[in-house]
Amino acid sequence: MHEYIKKAYDNIGLPRLIIASFFLFVLLSAAPMGLNIASLLGDTFRRWAMYGILVLAMVPAIQSGIGPNFGISLGIVSGLLGAAISIELEIANPKLAIMVAMLVGTSIATILGILYGLLLNNVKGSEMTVSTYVGFSVIAFMNIMWLSLPFTNGDLIWPIGKVGMRNTISLANTFGGLLNNTWSFTIGQEGKGLFVPTGLLLFFFLVCIIVWLFMRSKTGIALSAAGSNPTFTRSSGINVNKMRIVGTALSTALGAIGIITYAQSYGFLQLYNAPLWMGFHCVAAVLIGGATTKKATISHVIVGTFLFQGILAVALPVINQVLPESNLPDVIRLIISNGIILYALSKTKGDK
Repeated sequence: MHEYIKKAYDNIGLPRLIIASFFLFVLLSAAPMGLNIASLLGDTFRRWAMYGILVLAMVPAIQSGIGPNFGISLGIVSGLLGAAISIELEIANPKLAIMVAMLVGTSIATILGILYGLLLNNVKGSEMTVSTYVGFSVIAFMNIMWLSLPFTNGDLIWPIGKVGMRNTISLANTFGGLLNNTWSFTIGQEGKGLFVPTGLLLFFFLVCIIVWLFMRSKTGIALSAAGSNPTFTRSSGINVNKMRIVGTALSTALGAIGIITYAQSYGFLQLYNAPLWMGFHCVAAVLIGGATTKKATISHVIVGTFLFQGILAVALPVINQVLPESNLPDVIRLIISNGIILYALSKTKGDK
């Protein structure tokens, strides 16, 4: 029995035990303070699913050997552009609108992902540095493009002037909340019970299953082999560089799907510098879930995203209840989120 406990402890790891314990502590602390635990759990499930696909994008990147993909911003801006084009077309059917947004976004992301993969193949050993630079650079570039693109839809552009996209674009007239409200239900009293965004959760799990199946296909196995042992893989006749490009393109395409899923749940598109740090949050979440810079699985995504977003969803209302008349909750939010990111990034120094 002691050996089984020790093995389970080694598999889970002390950091995840601490983070999970902290999550349970703040969740149980919410009830005595008069907070609605069901509502907090509902918010946790929503944030878990809306962020999950963005974190899932880390799996093919890490498995292919390029490491944590800080350049996921390429996929994010592609998804935002796809959503903007969908709104510009004024598609009345919300389901068709989100399908067009994802199709356009993933198409752009795949092309950019291939070019991005070619770049990373020429800077082997410095992928994390280059991907971080790419992630920041594409956001800066798109800040210029959002002011220059010739969109004309009134929901997209500023009401004064002929060009320039809004900072925040409402999705109320298109596909906002579409996945969240599909087959959704509430456990308990309406407005106070546990709201379950069934469609959002099912879509997240569906994409997880698709990626899981892909990673077990012939191409997926070759991709993982190229990342774990390039020399042996090359001697087996597999083009390592090609597999790295496939992993990078898939990661970028998932980023596009992920940001559209996030945006429809949030109800708005956030442009300009809003997605600047999303790549760091995604990397932090998958590393907290147990991934390393050389290996990542679907379970790491599911566990890591739940812990990362769960703490943010539950801890902040608790702190706000304790200190309602101060700005400390905003400070604590930064401490918690950046502290988790710092811990996760510190794991990149070396893997067991």
